[in-house]
Amino acid sequence: MNIVLIGMSGAGKSTLGVLLAKALGMDYVDTDIVIQQHEGRLLQDIINIDGIEKFMEIEEKTVSALHLKNCIISTGGSVIYSEKAMNALKQSGQIIYLHVPYEEIKRRLVNVTTRGIVIKEGNSLEDVYEERVPMYIKYSDKTLDCSNKDIEQCVSEIIEKIHEPRK
Repeated sequence: MNIVLIGMSGAGKSTLGVLLAKALGMDYVDTDIVIQQHEGRLLQDIINIDGIEKFMEIEEKTVSALHLKNCIISTGGSVIYSEKAMNALKQSGQIIYLHVPYEEIKRRLVNVTTRGIVIKEGNSLEDVYEERVPMYIKYSDKTLDCSNKDIEQCVSEIIEKIHEPRK
């Protein structure tokens, strides 16, 4: 069974994913890195050159094609726009939404323009946050509130959560 981490950019998916994999003795995959390796360029370059729609096609294709076992998977924040990708992830594991309040996300993301974040023209980071939160909740099996907690506390709480029965 895989453990899939979803949430906004800046929620800590990659950082927590690595520590969780170490703590549980599991493999670790970051889908953003897989996309960059497949495409041979940075996420932001794909978005800037090919556009958001093409990036989301690439993300859906890449994530849907993953066949992983016993793995912690950190996803890009925009993966929830693809029902196909989310269904593929859900079939192979438990999906945990890392919830972080908007103000905290805004504070953490100092490099919005270079980070490869899918923000449609005319939208703000807050618009993206408001649009995505209900989708993260919809697709998650469990939610972890990461506000006012350090990394170690979040790792411990995720480990507790994955052993609870699914909702």
